[in-house]
Amino acid sequence: MVATNIGVGQMSDTKMWGSEEFQGLGYEFDPQFLFDDEQKELQEKIIALSASTLRENAVESDQGFVFPRKNFEALASLGVLGLTVPKELGGMGQNHVTMAMVCEAVARYGCPSTAMCLTMHYGAVAAAALRHHDNDTLRDILSRVDKDVMIGTLSYSDPETGSHFWYPVSSNAEKTENGWKVLKKASWCTSGGFADWYIMQTTSPDFNGDYSDLSVFLCMADEVKAEPAKWDGMGLRGNQSGTLLVDNLEIPADRMVGPRGDGAASNDESVDPFFLINSSCAWNGISMAMIDLAKQHTTRKKHVDVGLRVCDYPTIQDYVGEAIISTNASRMFVYSMARALDDVTNNCDWSIHKDIAALPRSELLPWMWQIKFQAAKNVHEVSDKMLHACGGSAYKASLGMERLLRDGKAGWVMGPTNEVLRQFVGKYALLGFDSLDYWNQAINERAIDNEVKKMDAGQKKALAERLMSEAGAEAAE
Repeated sequence: MVATNIGVGQMSDTKMWGSEEFQGLGYEFDPQFLFDDEQKELQEKIIALSASTLRENAVESDQGFVFPRKNFEALASLGVLGLTVPKELGGMGQNHVTMAMVCEAVARYGCPSTAMCLTMHYGAVAAAALRHHDNDTLRDILSRVDKDVMIGTLSYSDPETGSHFWYPVSSNAEKTENGWKVLKKASWCTSGGFADWYIMQTTSPDFNGDYSDLSVFLCMADEVKAEPAKWDGMGLRGNQSGTLLVDNLEIPADRMVGPRGDGAASNDESVDPFFLINSSCAWNGISMAMIDLAKQHTTRKKHVDVGLRVCDYPTIQDYVGEAIISTNASRMFVYSMARALDDVTNNCDWSIHKDIAALPRSELLPWMWQIKFQAAKNVHEVSDKMLHACGGSAYKASLGMERLLRDGKAGWVMGPTNEVLRQFVGKYALLGFDSLDYWNQAINERAIDNEVKKMDAGQKKALAERLMSEAGAEAAE
């Protein structure tokens, strides 16, 4: 069945791009068997919106470092900003699989910068939805994300700790008579200076040195200081990921998201799973977009001297075949984890979190590390191979591969970086979960013993005297 005008509830077996058939891979290479009719209909709407609006704006964002608010306005017209917001607050009440499909489709067919900003928006929505039940301010924001195009984002990085973003040494909060005084310094804040509301993490009020004691706060656009003009990223140029400062701002009491000390639980249950799922979908979407362009170019380009199209060469077929297989392996890994999140949350039912101890997603977090690593590694490899498959034409910006290649390179280095993630997984497997020591509190006695063995008697005595002096000083405090 071929359709150029898809009505409500009517879906095509042929992937369309406006009024024409899509020139990339068709639905036969997409996991359509995972989606119900409502999800497929939304997928088609995203593709149609990409053809009419999102992709054109992606070029503008890349060339001029323009934040993709126009794309967010277009997505809001579909109700996509409130995709996982409960229906009683005006959202779609959709699940993790739908969210993964949307983020991948926006990155693939439309704009990777928009997909990354949407990833952070969905993370902020998740953190707010997790603790919205008794907070009218959070409920109000969640109810307005589409009708008022209220773009949210996350501010969790720290200038002193890099990709170890869970360690906010530069930020803190204090209890005041009317609420909280918040100091937040961030080295990277996607949508910084353009988002309408910010979910951010600091050490808790009355912090005593235990960096697992974290709290979450809500700040609004006019309460943060950002420097978007300084953003000069190699790729994802529309996401405006720059520094952010909340300078000892006093905010009302209801701006704490969840109870004091809820930061670690909020990270593991909402922020991290949503970021890792959706950013992985962005990288997979870029990989598929590169393959789409490779198909489009190599099936059209002909070498007149030998009478062959580029796609007729076995080497090119091998490149494309391997890229499809590796990318679909990554996609299926991501969708399987999205389905697992659906299974443990009754399809992203936020009401289960009225019980503040209900944290089912956190049990799956080590799997989320793996999908991000694999998707970021895959886009790195696939983007290079598709560039090779298309030769010199791909080197020119006009084909669109050059932009996607730069966008995809962000995957590996975006925190948690792939170096951090693979060590997490390996260390967990070999030494147990406690060995990860998120907040640098566990003592590595083996390392201490090994270093002490290297010392002579004088060095050991000097070390002992120094340690005794430091212990005495601490005891006297």
